[in-house]
Amino acid sequence: MLYAHQQLEERKFNMKENALIIGAGLGLSASLARLLTKNNFNVAIAARNIEKLENLKNETNSKVFQCDASNIEDVEKLFIQSDKLLGPPDLVIYNPSARVRGGIAELDPAETQKAINITCFGAFLCAQQAAARMIKRGSGSIFFTGASAGVKGYPKSTVFAMGKFGLRGLAQALARELHPQNIHIGHFVIDGGIHAEHRPERKDPGDDSMLDPDAIAETYLQFHRQDRSSWAWEIELRPWVETF
Repeated sequence: MLYAHQQLEERKFNMKENALIIGAGLGLSASLARLLTKNNFNVAIAARNIEKLENLKNETNSKVFQCDASNIEDVEKLFIQSDKLLGPPDLVIYNPSARVRGGIAELDPAETQKAINITCFGAFLCAQQAAARMIKRGSGSIFFTGASAGVKGYPKSTVFAMGKFGLRGLAQALARELHPQNIHIGHFVIDGGIHAEHRPERKDPGDDSMLDPDAIAETYLQFHRQDRSSWAWEIELRPWVETF
């Protein structure tokens, strides 16, 4: 005999779920869209530049939305549109981030603020919209793509660290708030480069020194399907040769 929460988890494998991937591109987000589509999800993808997503849209039959995730009105509109076309999301994944490199005395304050808004404030906006819907339904998952910069600071990476530390703090606080309401929060520390064939500097060198985006996507799906009797809120992913 299955308990009620086990029956809910079993339905995740048999029923169509709705996933919204924010900050979609041709790397990890594309791998997530493909994997989720294969696993019986209706998928929506959102990005500032949607022209690059045309092939992915056709491949996965995804709904595509234009959205600046750091803009309050854009995020509100995104969730309303997604509700109309797919219904409320069962899984929301926030991927956007921005870097501004340089020494502290050289950094442009306006560019710094813009980057932090993308990496962290946008995550808050999307989590707020997702949580409102999931609290009402009584279930769901909200995942954030982090980085090693969110757990340790590096020289001349102040802006990225601020955004990613803030993102991790958001995820940890939400996990403590929302796990008891049956909403699973996940923060994924990506400790290493993700290989991407569309970017010459990120091509796979063939020595397992870069993370495989398809393998990362598998971890996200497994995380979503964790039994709630043993939920995690964070996981670190790195190539086996990466030092830490």
